[in-house]
Amino acid sequence: MPELVQAVGRALRMQRGEGKVASLVVPVLLGPGETADSMLTSRAYGGLAKLLEALRAHDARVVEQLAEQQARSSVRGVQSLSGSQEIPGEEVESDRSDRGLSVPARELLKFSTPRDPAALAAFIALRVLNPEHEHWRRGVEAAAIYAREHGNLKVPFTFRVPAVDDQAAGGEPWPATLAGFPLGQWIADNRRFYARGDMDTDRIAQLEKLGMIWSHYDVAWEEGLAAARGWATEAGHLMAPVNATYQGYPVGTFLKNARAAARRAAVNEQRRAEESSAGALSDERREQLDDVDPGWCPSWPVMWQRCFHLVRLHLEDGGELPMGPGTVVRQGEDLGRWVRAQRLGWDQLTTVQQWLCEQVLGIEPASEHEKPRPRRSQADKWAMHYQAARQFYEREGHLRVPRKWVERIVGGSGGDQEEQELRLGAWVSNQRSRAVTLTQERMELLSAIGMRWT
Repeated sequence: MPELVQAVGRALRMQRGEGKVASLVVPVLLGPGETADSMLTSRAYGGLAKLLEALRAHDARVVEQLAEQQARSSVRGVQSLSGSQEIPGEEVESDRSDRGLSVPARELLKFSTPRDPAALAAFIALRVLNPEHEHWRRGVEAAAIYAREHGNLKVPFTFRVPAVDDQAAGGEPWPATLAGFPLGQWIADNRRFYARGDMDTDRIAQLEKLGMIWSHYDVAWEEGLAAARGWATEAGHLMAPVNATYQGYPVGTFLKNARAAARRAAVNEQRRAEESSAGALSDERREQLDDVDPGWCPSWPVMWQRCFHLVRLHLEDGGELPMGPGTVVRQGEDLGRWVRAQRLGWDQLTTVQQWLCEQVLGIEPASEHEKPRPRRSQADKWAMHYQAARQFYEREGHLRVPRKWVERIVGGSGGDQEEQELRLGAWVSNQRSRAVTLTQERMELLSAIGMRWT
């Protein structure tokens, strides 16, 4: 280092107008596993950084211009020390990496081989103008390599730079000086510092140039929205089942969470002045999904809306309205069973659902003779068994019914009379064992026909 300082001093003592140029050759002796691009972390570049710091004290403007990233050099040959001659036979294009720099800046720093302008600008900024700690410089270098290899900085938290022997073939090699660096944790720490407002603007700018993702929530939303659009394009609707996927993305889960957030937004709209609306879907994001499918978040069950859309698509394709189970199955949904359920359960539908079924799909409510018989209530069943018990008592004169006895009675309402077989013995035994749960009225009715309670 003293030799470099003395050389700078001798160069600066030269008189102007002599027509001489002082050239300082700085050797860079790379260590094992290091490459020429390891400018941010290699100690071999320490002498060059110190030399540029000394020159900056003499002319800061020229040195600081080197930190401005220029276009990547397209020189394919090896650049000579003078920068004006190339190896014969090699092609040279005019789009040089030093375009836009002043003449003093272009002549100040030259390498024996071309350098990536981005790496050179980072070297000047982090090791000359604003010297950073080694940990930060290692992180920036590792992040730059990761971004070039993956196209983004979505680094898993547990990711560490692999050692030389553990690197996969075909990818960009990682320098040995970065082996074991916890890049995932480094990225996560910087996101936390950024969220707290503790990060310098220079560092923010450096990471944003590399494609830093400050909020994974925004990225996840954009990915989910793209998958939802793809699903809607193929399926014709946005009523995806919870387990639905689109090109490997769980679009069903995404839409389920989005609907929950949209409903929270509707509830919070009424109490926004008093309570927080955390977790609610923003108006902008809801409009994005509304543009894909206006009916993506109905007030009734999503399965109902999905079947409605599938029946509508079936009719638009020229099909007939399915009236029975198993007649038409589309996207795993039995449309005939759904249509039958709407006709039989017409009274349970909302007014809007009835209008959609009748006006859009042409579904009409089932007639009385199509409806199944209503289920008997527990009170009706008890009354029927009591009728059988009284019939047995009137015929036999007692109510000592064998356990497996089956009594036949004729019952029904109006003219619809039918014979039924009732397991009277088991029923009488159950009434006796459940006496404590019977009402006083029922106990009196059974006692009147000879019921023995003990």
